[in-house]
Amino acid sequence: MKNYLLFFVLFLSVLSCKEKASTAKTETDNSTQQEAAAKHFGEKISAKDAISYDAMLTSLNTKDSLETKVKGKVSGVCQAKGCWMTIVSAEEGKPEMFVKFKDYGFFMPLDLAGKEVVMAGKAYREETSVDELRHYAEDEGQSAEEIAKITEPVEELKFMAYGVVIVEE
Repeated sequence: MKNYLLFFVLFLSVLSCKEKASTAKTETDNSTQQEAAAKHFGEKISAKDAISYDAMLTSLNTKDSLETKVKGKVSGVCQAKGCWMTIVSAEEGKPEMFVKFKDYGFFMPLDLAGKEVVMAGKAYREETSVDELRHYAEDEGQSAEEIAKITEPVEELKFMAYGVVIVEE
């Protein structure tokens, strides 16, 4: 009987160690997955073969729209919840691009301004209404006086992204 009891205690000890190792491995795997997921938004895309923002601007000079993967610098993000961002050129005087996310399906970190991203989707030009411009100005935290100065629609360069990846520094 003592042998059975000893065997049972040893069995439980081994089982407990395996369970702890398995739990630790699962926690490590989850942590790794979360780190990887934190850099990708929407569909998982690769930064490989992305064209520069300036190259995209040049291509759009002769086209109405362009399906592409583009790398650019984030100049601003919706501070309400990260539902849009703006991309700028490294060169002065080039237009900024307003980026939305397909089907409102994902959001960007609010502290993304100043970082490089690669986005996959469609670039196009579109007129933005006064109401929409005011809404975005409000999201950006502009004052009531600044918002009141918005009185004309604006033709803007836009991008509908289905995937975004933050570029490592």
